Amino acid sequence: MLKRAFDISLSVIGLIVLSPVFIVVSLCVLLDSKGPVFYKQTRVGLNNKDFSLYKFRTMFKGSEKSGLLTISNIDTRITSCGYWLRKYKMDELPQLLNVLTGDMSLVGPRPEVRKYVDLYDKRQCSILSVKPGITDWASIQFHNESEILATSDDPEHFYINTIIPLKIEQNLKYINDNNFWVDLKIIAITLFKVVRK
Repeated sequence: MLKRAFDISLSVIGLIVLSPVFIVVSLCVLLDSKGPVFYKQTRVGLNNKDFSLYKFRTMFKGSEKSGLLTISNIDTRITSCGYWLRKYKMDELPQLLNVLTGDMSLVGPRPEVRKYVDLYDKRQCSILSVKPGITDWASIQFHNESEILATSDDPEHFYINTIIPLKIEQNLKYINDNNFWVDLKIIAITLFKVVRK
């Protein structure tokens, strides 16, 4: 109950305080390239149920057809505006709406797409027993994930066989040891890393 109250309070405050940012970013996205302001993608959430995750659109319309992974910030599918939104994680701000509606929490395992969740074993599927979040230990560890993928000859194979298992271990760590103070610590570290950029 405390976690949900915290999520609702901060998401409402965040949406109100950041409303001018939403307006400016929306205009930048619209002026930069053709397509909608928001990008909607189906992710897997609590109890293995699909939901629609929202982000500011950072790629040219239809780019997801050529692959789900983003390989470094020089990926030609990323728009000029999208580069800066990704750099400072501002593309994630619309997920405050997901938090407000209850599909996500501020802190929790980052939700994956169904394609990769279907590869989880029984132990790994246990991370679906908690609500997914905007940030977590794995997000902090892999804050430069696209750059890491760019160093691999086969990014998707590397993502599936190396990054996903490491992320899940961090997620399991969170599930086994989480409380209000841990959530605050994760949020603080996440914001610090964003500001440092």
